[in-house]
Amino acid sequence: MSRVGIDHLTKVYDDDGQAIVAVDDFDIEIQDGEFLVLVGPSGCGKSTTLRCIAGLESVTKGEIILDGDSVTQKKPMDRDMAMVFQSYALYPHMTARENMAFGLKMTTDMSSDEISAKVEETAEMMGISELLEKKPGELSGGQQQRVALGRAIVRDPKVFLMDEPLSNLDAKLRTTMRTELQNLQQQLGVTTVYVTHDQTEAMTMGDRIAILNKGELQQIGTPLECYHQPKNQFVAGFVGSPSMNFITASRHGGTLDHEEFAYQLSGDLAMELPDDHDELVLGIRPEDIELADESTRNTITATANVVEPTGDVSYVYIELGDQTITASVSGDTIVRDGEQLQLQFPESKLHLFDVETGDAIRNREAPVDEDELTLDQ
Repeated sequence: MSRVGIDHLTKVYDDDGQAIVAVDDFDIEIQDGEFLVLVGPSGCGKSTTLRCIAGLESVTKGEIILDGDSVTQKKPMDRDMAMVFQSYALYPHMTARENMAFGLKMTTDMSSDEISAKVEETAEMMGISELLEKKPGELSGGQQQRVALGRAIVRDPKVFLMDEPLSNLDAKLRTTMRTELQNLQQQLGVTTVYVTHDQTEAMTMGDRIAILNKGELQQIGTPLECYHQPKNQFVAGFVGSPSMNFITASRHGGTLDHEEFAYQLSGDLAMELPDDHDELVLGIRPEDIELADESTRNTITATANVVEPTGDVSYVYIELGDQTITASVSGDTIVRDGEQLQLQFPESKLHLFDVETGDAIRNREAPVDEDELTLDQ
C-alpha cells in the first residue's frame, strides 16, 4: 500500500495562445489503501488530474508525491501505477492471456513460467480463467473489463488508477461490477484513485470523494459528509439524485419570504444566521419534503404537476411559483397530476446558502450513527 500526495497541482493547456486551465491548484493527500473517487461534471478536470498522476500528462505546476518521493518527472512506466481506461485499451490481436502478460514482459525480468503462473492466478481471482485464450473481439463488455482489470492487477502496483471503467457497461452490469470492484479493492488493499461523472458511483464506492468543478476542488470528505454537509450550493446540487431543490427567498428577521409562502424560522435558527443576508437560497432535498395538512406549522400549498411512480418511490414534480421542485414520496402514497398538496420543509433538514457566493451558511442536522454513539459512551 502507498500514500499519494497531489501537491498544489495545476495543469494549463495552450489553445492557440489562449491559456486553458484544466486543473487549478488541486491539493490532496490519499491515504494507504484508500479508495478515493474524483467526481464532477464533464470537463471539470478529473480525468486530467488522473492522467497527471499517471504521468500521461505533464504538470504545469505542483508535484505528484508517491510515498514521500516526487514522481512528477518520472515516466509512467517508472511510477509503479497501473491504469484502467474507459475503453479498456486491450490489444485486439492478442488473447486475454497475452494482454494480461504484456505489461509484465515489458517491465519486469520475470520468467515466462512466472508470468504465466501470475496471469493464471489473477484470472482465477477475476473469474475469467476460461477466457484466457480468447481475443477481445470474442468477449462481452463485462468480460473485456475484467481482462483490463486483470492486466492491472498482475503488475501488483502501488496504486490503481481507474478512468470511468464502468461507463461502457449497461446499467445492470454496471451495478454488479461496482460491487465486484469494491470487494476486489478491499481484498487487495491497493490505494485506488477512481474517476467518474456518476455521483451514484461516487457515493457507493468511495471511502472519500473529491468533488471538482471547473478545475477546482469544491469539497473532499466521506460520501455522507458531502451529502449532508455540503460546503456550497454546487456540491449540494451535484451530490444526490434527484438533485436538491433550491428556492431563493428574502429574509425579514426570522421569516423567509417567497411569493408562494412565508417560512417562519425558529428563534434559535434566526439567531444563528448572520445579519448581513437580505436574501438566502433555501435548499431542501426531495426525500426531506413531507406531505402535511393545513394545521402543520410552515405549510406550503402547491400543485402536483407530474407524478413519476418507480415502484418503491414516486417522484412528484410540483409547481411553486415560476419554478418546479421535486419531492420523493413513498410508492404507497397516491398523488395525482393536478392535485393540490400541503408541503412541509422540516427545519432540521433545511440548508441555507449565500445567494451570491453559493457558500453554505447552514446545513441540515447530520444523522446520528447509533453504533458510534454507543462506542463513545
